[in-house]
Amino acid sequence: MQAWGTHTYEDFRPSNLYPTRSGLLGLLAACLGIERADHAGQAALAASVEFSVRVDTAITRFDDQSSIRKTGVKLPDFHTVLDARKVDGKVNKFPVVSRREYLFDAAFSVAVGAKPGATFTLDVIAAALRRPLYTPTLGRRACPPTRPVFDGEIEAADGVAALQEISGSGILTYSECLASDQPLRLRDVPLHGNKRQFDTRLVYLHKNKEAPCS
Repeated sequence: MQAWGTHTYEDFRPSNLYPTRSGLLGLLAACLGIERADHAGQAALAASVEFSVRVDTAITRFDDQSSIRKTGVKLPDFHTVLDARKVDGKVNKFPVVSRREYLFDAAFSVAVGAKPGATFTLDVIAAALRRPLYTPTLGRRACPPTRPVFDGEIEAADGVAALQEISGSGILTYSECLASDQPLRLRDVPLHGNKRQFDTRLVYLHKNKEAPCS
C-alpha cells in the first residue's frame, strides 16, 4: 500500500503512479533522522541526491470481471477534514470529505545517486537505510513498507544503467539524471519551509532494453 501525492488541495488527494521526489526525500529523511522542522537538513539532503525509478509492477484499472489480477490497482479512501485549505489558501470553515488515493500491489525499484559535493554521501544514506532512525513510509504515514527498503549498492554510469543491471521485470524507468526524448514535467519538488508548496522538475522516460516496441 503506497501513496505518492501530487499537487492538490484537501478535498482530493490523488496519488502519482510512481514515487515522487518529495515522497522519496521524505523516506530518506526519516531513515536519516532529519526532523520535520529541520528545513536546512531537508534542503541539504535534496541537494545531495538524484533519483531514477523503475516501474516493476504497474497500476491498472480494476476489472470487476476478472478474479485474477497481475498488476496493481489504485483505490480511494475517504476522510472528513476540519480546517481544510481552499484553493485561495484560506481555511474552509466547513468540514469537507477528502478522497485520498492509494496504490495497492505496485512495485518499484529506485536508484539513488549522489550529486557533486553532496552533504549526505551514499555511504551515509545506505547505512541509514539499513538501520533507519524513524520508520520509513511509502508516501504516507499509513503506508510502512512490508520489507527492508535497502537492496544493495551498485556502481554504474547513472541511475538508469544501474536499474538495467539489477534483476526485475520493469519496462519503464523515470529518471531525473539521464535525459531522453520523452521529458515529463512534474510538480513534486518540495519548497522547504513552505508548507505543501512545490516547484517543478523534468523527468525523462526510458524504456528498458527488454521492453517490447508497442
